[in-house]
Amino acid sequence: MTTRALVITSSILGNQGQSIALAEHFSTRAVERDGLEVTRRDLVADELPHLGLAELGSWQVPAAERTVEQRELAARSDALIADLRDHDVLVLAVPLYNLGIPSQLKAWFDRVLRAGETFRYTEQGPRGLVEGKRAVILATRGGQYAGTPLDSQTPHLKSMLGLIGITEVDVVYAEGLAMGEGHREAALKEAKQAIDGLVARL
Repeated sequence: MTTRALVITSSILGNQGQSIALAEHFSTRAVERDGLEVTRRDLVADELPHLGLAELGSWQVPAAERTVEQRELAARSDALIADLRDHDVLVLAVPLYNLGIPSQLKAWFDRVLRAGETFRYTEQGPRGLVEGKRAVILATRGGQYAGTPLDSQTPHLKSMLGLIGITEVDVVYAEGLAMGEGHREAALKEAKQAIDGLVARL
């Protein structure tokens, strides 16, 4: 049985970004393993516009009644959701920008977190509709934030994933990357070792 992993990157630094390096490491190890396939998506190279009212409104119109423009707008979200559903593991390579996630990744989430498609409202609260999947977050930071009040990124990502039903989430941190070469090399080495272990268990 083949496991399919969707690897999403969102670093504005391109190949110079450490989150890209971790995504590359994950992909390299994954293709070395039998039964694991990888699909890569770069949200900077294929940047999504910020979500606007017209696009949001297109989701509220029944598919058969949409105008040509509404069909084109709704197709963005439809394609991203289909892409997510087609994979078993979601791998998010995420740098920390001003204590949050890159706006490119937020634009992706804005189209994937869609009421009636990936979650629905119930009397007991929202219920995720994307079932049977797990996620891996590859988090790179210049400073050290994990486990502190300043790490608003990790809970935000887990909350968004949980909203659509992805509650099995592994986080690999590479922190202190701007705190000297020795610290950076040690953090990246430790993160890559953690990735190796995760790939072996997928």
